[in-house]
Amino acid sequence: MANNIRFSTKSNNSMVPWLGIATIVILLDQLTKITIARLFHEGESYRVTSFFDLSFVYNKGAAFSFLAAESGWQRYVLTGLGLAAALAIVYLLQRNAGKRLFCWALALILGGALGNVIDRVAYGKVIDFLSFHLGTWSFPAFNVADSAITVGAVLFVLDELRRVNK
Repeated sequence: MANNIRFSTKSNNSMVPWLGIATIVILLDQLTKITIARLFHEGESYRVTSFFDLSFVYNKGAAFSFLAAESGWQRYVLTGLGLAAALAIVYLLQRNAGKRLFCWALALILGGALGNVIDRVAYGKVIDFLSFHLGTWSFPAFNVADSAITVGAVLFVLDELRRVNK
């Protein structure tokens, strides 16, 4: 199967740019998480604006702390799901490398998924630190990987809408 993967940079159907984007997301995600973990103690926050804080928190669960209160099994399930998603995305990138918007979406999701998988493997939980709030309302903290996944999902929907309208 590895022989079927196209890594040539000469073709418009190369996976290299998409894997490069995913790698950049992973590097930015890990760099920001390491920086926060070195500058802050867990639970510590720094007010940046009236609506945004840098807040070092761990998330044992998935998005919005879903499953965070479970006994620990979620670490392995979420790691497995992240790795399975990564494999599926690489397969889709290989088959659709020439579809730019679709591949942008997949590359961002891939980088984000693997960024969070790295945390789960290394720490057993994900480092979150971007915290938005307004008055007493606050959005759950998130990270660069989560942001990439969200932007990728939006691009995926836009690509699908564009395809349907053709």
